[in-house]
Amino acid sequence: MQLSYKYRIYPTRSQAAMLGEMLRDFCALYNAALEERVDAYRKRGICLGYTHQAVELKAVRALGYGFEHWSFSAEQQVLRRLDKAFKAFFRRCKAGEKPGFPRFRARARYHAAEFRVGDGLTLRKTGWISIVGIPAEIKCIWHRNLPSEPTSAILTRQNGKWYVVFHVEVKEAAFASAATVGLDVGLTSLVALSTGETLPRPNFTKKAAKGLRKRSRALARCKTGSNKRRKTRLLKAKYETRIANKRRDHLHKLSRNLVRRFGGIGTENLSVKGLAKGIHAKHVNDASWAQLISMLAYKAAKAGGAVVKVDPRGTTRECPRCGHVAVKTLADRMHICDCGCVLDRDVASAMVIHHRAFSFKARNDLSRKWTEECLGALSKGSGSRLAPEAVCFN
Repeated sequence: MQLSYKYRIYPTRSQAAMLGEMLRDFCALYNAALEERVDAYRKRGICLGYTHQAVELKAVRALGYGFEHWSFSAEQQVLRRLDKAFKAFFRRCKAGEKPGFPRFRARARYHAAEFRVGDGLTLRKTGWISIVGIPAEIKCIWHRNLPSEPTSAILTRQNGKWYVVFHVEVKEAAFASAATVGLDVGLTSLVALSTGETLPRPNFTKKAAKGLRKRSRALARCKTGSNKRRKTRLLKAKYETRIANKRRDHLHKLSRNLVRRFGGIGTENLSVKGLAKGIHAKHVNDASWAQLISMLAYKAAKAGGAVVKVDPRGTTRECPRCGHVAVKTLADRMHICDCGCVLDRDVASAMVIHHRAFSFKARNDLSRKWTEECLGALSKGSGSRLAPEAVCFN
């Protein structure tokens, strides 16, 4: 599996200016390639592809427009980036979705460039990197070692700070634990586990609303295009970055804790994008369910576990004990069934998710395979950290 490792870099003032110039040239190359594709189709009915534009790139570099100063492979990645945008556009057209034709990029919003490690970007001694076209080496804070040699890297600029993200291949660990759990995400409680635990939502956006409102009003009072507006916008962006960092740190710690305790995690296959467009969009975005499930997926795979997604329909209405389906409103926060089952609404839903993901009535091959591995680990009784009562198939 491939993982990303992010590091902070500290270029000097002259190096930062050169990096900014490089991104501006890459943005100009992207827009020129897009314009060429549009004109070729409108005037001649020709659909250009990456191969044709990559051949032209050599001639453009020879003309001396400034592109010859930067890495040729990095400029190829710019053309591949445009090619991916067009492929996604045609795919959405065929699927009947909203097409979203590729748009021209503004220089102020072009903040990333992709490199091949060893070609356009080279790792020097620990703590330093070099980039083609940038004088001298750039200092990098090496806060952790890479598990293997990186294949590619992305240079990115975020609120005036520079980072490099390395892509490395990591071997998946062997099957470590047969303990499983069902996980239900919500707004009242961020997550509820089938074990009966509930973890509250931190509400980072609500806590920071006053400061965000103050900075938004200050930005609205500034004159468009002025230096004060630019500085105020950066202050607002830094404040929003602090909120995002707190949220991401909390999700990292939560997902790591769950992966350490459970080898199998069952979740709902939610359409978070659709939920984020509804009446509770602000709270759904603050909860960041998609980000949490994504972290669980790659951390579980790295640790030898798995995340199983189940059909979310009816998980809230179904009784985890008898299976009876009862209609509930959002105001009903307790699950009360005639069979005598009285549970927190979210915990009951998590137990239903656990049953769908890991019970004998498995609905997909992955769940069935995981159940067999769980039973095998229990029957052998060796090399497993699982207590028999930890597996509950309901």
